[in-house]
Amino acid sequence: MEPFVSVIVPVRNMERTISKTFEYLMGIEYPRDKLEIIFADGGSKDRTVSIIKEYQKQNPFVKLVEIPNCPSPGFARTKALAEAKGEYIFFTDGDCAPCKDWIYKILEAFEKDQKIGAVGGEILTLRVQEDNLVEIYCQAFGFNRVSWRYGNLDEGCYPDLTDMAPTQICGHRAYFFVTANVAYRKKTVDEIGRSFWNLPTGEDIDFGIRARKRGWKFYFLPSASVKHMHRADLRNLLRVWKSYGAAHPPLIRAHAKNYLEFVFQFIGKYPNNPILRMPFFIRGFIYIGNFHLMHLFGLIFLICFTCSWISPINFWFRLFSWTSFILFLIYAFKFFRSAFNIEPYYKWKEFAKMKYLTNLYFVLGGLSGSFKYKTFCIEPSF
Repeated sequence: MEPFVSVIVPVRNMERTISKTFEYLMGIEYPRDKLEIIFADGGSKDRTVSIIKEYQKQNPFVKLVEIPNCPSPGFARTKALAEAKGEYIFFTDGDCAPCKDWIYKILEAFEKDQKIGAVGGEILTLRVQEDNLVEIYCQAFGFNRVSWRYGNLDEGCYPDLTDMAPTQICGHRAYFFVTANVAYRKKTVDEIGRSFWNLPTGEDIDFGIRARKRGWKFYFLPSASVKHMHRADLRNLLRVWKSYGAAHPPLIRAHAKNYLEFVFQFIGKYPNNPILRMPFFIRGFIYIGNFHLMHLFGLIFLICFTCSWISPINFWFRLFSWTSFILFLIYAFKFFRSAFNIEPYYKWKEFAKMKYLTNLYFVLGGLSGSFKYKTFCIEPSF
């Protein structure tokens, strides 16, 4: 007999994508008397709420919780959790499209081990506008792809938490599920408290860490996929990447042990890059990859080149100037290389711009909360 299932979908100003999300949600293969879909609206100013209410008229299992002046997606999910009656609680978003057998696949994974507290699937791309360059870039980049994040991860349980160093909390060793595609046991949710934190982002990582600290296993099932409809313009995409970086200082403050880690991305193959870890009074991580080295050698070149003009007879200034310039070109090529492989190829300048700015905003986001939370985060190079 199928268990009762709740699906929670936080939304705010999702007029562009909500109808497509409904199309896929209505196509999910699961008994309607064993299903509730709870939309938590955080104060939409567009037609999002009216669209949901239209679907409610024909589908009594669709519910709506309205939260005016909602401070964060996590707060909206908490309000929806208070209403959820499911033995298993699924999460997705108002710009996502789950596959037809999403629920059945995930429930089957839960049966593998009673200590599995959460099951998540792959996140793919569903383009709304075929010629939208931002959507094309996100698809080529693998935006929110779980397997990509962890170096082509296969099906199975995530590694256990071990050292609780910053990179294991929210760096490249932080195995978590975003709430675009994850389901939790009711027992797990009740055990950690039916609440997400209210900060603007990072609530899904915090929620998962709290569950894993209590010994719950997380299982990755790629075939239980959800397609994501990405941001429509670069400004919104940059805002997202900055928020991702800004989530890390409070997560490190809340969960990480007192380590400062240096991750040498330019050595070895991701995600098995060497790490130098040391006890330190400031927690955090410093990634050193193509993005960082490109800027470092570019700065050294400018300084040495300027000095060589001031003191033209100094051989060492000229040597350091041209050496750093060559290294700058090498790391710049390595960083931008993937932008040349995205079709249409003649738009490479736009794709290179997107890659640079998203990485820049990611780094700026990580630095933005460092003083407030007494951490230090230099985010990875893409």
